[in-house]
Amino acid sequence: MRGTAGRGVLVVLALAAAVPAAGQGVDWPRESPPRPLPAREVRFPPYEVRTLANGMQVVAVPHHEQPAVTLRLLVRVGAARNPSDKPGLANLAAGLLDQGTTTKTAAEIADAIDLVGGALDTGAGRDHTSINAIVMKDSFDMALALMADLVRNPAFAPEEIERQRQQRLSALQVSASNPGYVANTVFDRLVYGFHPYGLPATGTPESLASITRADLQDYHAAHFVPNNMVLAIVGDVTREEAFARAERVFGGWPRGTIPAAPATAPPPPTRRVVVVDMPGAVQTEVRVGHLGVPRNHADYVPVDLAFRILGGEGANRLHRVLRSERGLTYGASATIEALKQTGAFVAETSTRTDATGEALGLMFEEFVRIQRVAVSRGELGDAQAYLAGSFPLTIETPNAIAAQVIDTVFFELPPDEVGTFPQRVQAVTPADVQRVAREHLFPERLAVVLVGDARVFVSQLKDAGIAEYEVIPVGQLDLASPGLRSPAAGTSLQVR
Repeated sequence: MRGTAGRGVLVVLALAAAVPAAGQGVDWPRESPPRPLPAREVRFPPYEVRTLANGMQVVAVPHHEQPAVTLRLLVRVGAARNPSDKPGLANLAAGLLDQGTTTKTAAEIADAIDLVGGALDTGAGRDHTSINAIVMKDSFDMALALMADLVRNPAFAPEEIERQRQQRLSALQVSASNPGYVANTVFDRLVYGFHPYGLPATGTPESLASITRADLQDYHAAHFVPNNMVLAIVGDVTREEAFARAERVFGGWPRGTIPAAPATAPPPPTRRVVVVDMPGAVQTEVRVGHLGVPRNHADYVPVDLAFRILGGEGANRLHRVLRSERGLTYGASATIEALKQTGAFVAETSTRTDATGEALGLMFEEFVRIQRVAVSRGELGDAQAYLAGSFPLTIETPNAIAAQVIDTVFFELPPDEVGTFPQRVQAVTPADVQRVAREHLFPERLAVVLVGDARVFVSQLKDAGIAEYEVIPVGQLDLASPGLRSPAAGTSLQVR
């Protein structure tokens, strides 16, 4: 026993002797991270756009790396064309396109695409409806014919309408208790007003209940015409193959008369603070922003970089201040929503209820700072490196290429828009960022939405510079009302 103990003492003494004296640094091995590989020039594949006699635009992009073809058909109609009393119509119609046609049942459509190992989906956004398919080259003709059947001949079967309606009503019921969903929908309503962009694309319980089969048929007949569509064909086909097949399948479809766009315009940016009260919530959802720019705006790229510095990939001042320095949140971001007619700027986070005022004040400060103080070359460089460096990933697959090229056509961008994107990103200077921040940001007119336990945090708003706000209980929220509160509930609370 004594011998063992003695050996233990010797080991400890030896280890102690090996430890450097206080104040001496340990000469640990050091190794620098590997240097980045030399940048490779990335070229967007050449494409060609032709217009059929009936007005349908067809985009062909040969891409022979795999024996597959991506088809993306875009209809220039979405939630922005919903009747004012029927939000959710475009979304419901898009969901029904692959749920049966006048020639095939929903099961037969699913079986047809599954049998060839392909994929098919439909959906609607604010400005457009899309049908997308990916198949192997030998199933190209079948997929194109199936897509034409879906877009031309939807059955809108009563039983499918009711099934889709009930699914959406259930989803809305769940979303109504989700603070993030509530914050987003109220923010859109504040920024876009009664423009269709400001109403929920998925609809409301009342609007979904009111949509009839005749509404769906009328909507489809008015907007689903070839001269209101763009078809992108990307993959293992030649340009001539793509155009010839598109002509054969769609060329006999007569053009139609497209209804005029609604005249409702979004309101100008205006300071309005809405607190949606959710008693017992342990966090506050925060949305801050105002009306932005459309996708085809000349300043889109520098504006995008400004918001990436404010709260996006590559820089993100909001995340650094709110999380890293103050520990107020798990994350914060700022983004731009650039749509066909206009857009929105929004910064968002969720924070502890008792830190709501502090987080909001810091967000205000960052909006002011990016406008008044030129960004550093380092911050701008990081944001540029992210955007330019991730660009190759956005054109890596035929599906990604199709999305890029069809957006270029849809938003009426210059033909070289995609191919020159990295160069245009790198050309932006700190002065450009400050200029667009001064021209397009209005810190004094920011719309603010706070969703959480109002009783706990409203007293903090004065410290954030807010003297006037509205409190609306979540159960009384009504997006169709100018005051955002159900008329039966009375006037929303104003605090000064």
